[in-house]
Amino acid sequence: MTENRWKERSMQTPIEKHDTAPWANIEKTKPVSNVAIPSEEDVDNAKQWVDMNQK
Repeated sequence: MTENRWKERSMQTPIEKHDTAPWANIEKTKPVSNVAIPSEEDVDNAKQWVDMNQK
């Protein structure tokens, strides 16, 4: 077990990059549930990305 440390090393590197996700730029949050509300521009950008990348 101590010889195979590949899993431990690979778990430290992130798989996805969430910098451009619509929830990355939080405009406000809901008071009770603490849900992040993105800005309208970020929502539009996310929708355009989804529409362009449909199969």
